[in-house]
Amino acid sequence: MATTYPLPTLACTITADGISSPPYADILQSLQASFQSIYGTDSYIDPDSQDGQLLAIFAKAQHDSNLKTIAAYNNYSPATSYGVGLSNQVKINGIARGVPSASQVLLTVTGQVGRIINDGVASDEAGNRWLLPAVVTIPPAGFILVTATSAQEGAIEAPVGTITRILTPTLGWQTVTNSAEASPGAPVELDGSLRQRQAVSVALPSKTVLAGIKGAVAAVTGVTGVEVYENDTNATDSNGLPEHSIAVVATGGNVDAIAAAIYLKKTPGAYTYGTTAVEVVDAYGIVNTIRFFITTPIDVIAEITVRALAGYSTAVADQIKTSVAAYINALGIGKRVDLGRLYMPAQLNGAPGFETYEVNAIEIAESPGPVAPTDLTIAFNERAVADVADITVTVEP
Repeated sequence: MATTYPLPTLACTITADGISSPPYADILQSLQASFQSIYGTDSYIDPDSQDGQLLAIFAKAQHDSNLKTIAAYNNYSPATSYGVGLSNQVKINGIARGVPSASQVLLTVTGQVGRIINDGVASDEAGNRWLLPAVVTIPPAGFILVTATSAQEGAIEAPVGTITRILTPTLGWQTVTNSAEASPGAPVELDGSLRQRQAVSVALPSKTVLAGIKGAVAAVTGVTGVEVYENDTNATDSNGLPEHSIAVVATGGNVDAIAAAIYLKKTPGAYTYGTTAVEVVDAYGIVNTIRFFITTPIDVIAEITVRALAGYSTAVADQIKTSVAAYINALGIGKRVDLGRLYMPAQLNGAPGFETYEVNAIEIAESPGPVAPTDLTIAFNERAVADVADITVTVEP
């Protein structure tokens, strides 16, 4: 049906289907029609005219205003808000965006007995700075173990033996090294992860025990994924859960906080199953052992074979790698990697660039391989993860 100009309104319209705005082209044509209805249809308003350019400015201003109105409207829903708007929305559910934290590492500091190191700083091979406690005194043993904190927040990694440089030379401080790898901190939580936690958090006040446990654990700071399993039978189930037990699988977060959340939500007498055991002391001083699983990451590698068409480039290949890696990383705990479902993200979900190639074959495997054209089974306490560097795109000759 042809559009009639001028339009009834140039502003946004809110209906049962949501909010919408006229396209810029329709706004401009509507203003042009209104102009000619006033000054006559013989008025010259082509783009090279002053009046035509002025109408284009008005149309652009109206269209920009409509887009801002749509953004403000969408920021009232956790499903469509972003940035600060999303951070404000999730407060309703009693959760907050995860803030970045610093990485920590155990350092062995050696030197002359009795020497004092004030505000010492060490460095690793990558140039990351590690801050020692404000005051470190070398004991009679000639060395001391101290916990250093990364100067930069986020997931800063430091393999064993890589922190060996002294950035603040101090008389009597001889060497520094790390005999264990650093414990990476957490980066600032991305919108996608926060939306997932918000969706789960609505189960916090639920009357269903499993949903309540899942919501409580998901609300723990640093937790980026959680699944809860139950075996209500009189025999061990296919996942290895003992009879009449529950198993929580969590990604990220403090183990003590996770255990406390499980204890507060589980029913009395329910056995908790898992490889991580934490003692929780209740209000009466009784020690309760809570068991759960820390998610085991399964590194996935993939080889994608494509037939190049007009317009294909290495930039498109990078888009394919990023799209497939994002799909795998979003699967969640216990979700197998279905080979057939990888073809959609490998085809960029129909985004620009998808028409420049055809996907001929996909093969996957748990690292280090070898790859094969089969699904990859993931255990209930595992989670498939993929790095863009582990995905290759090969063009058939």
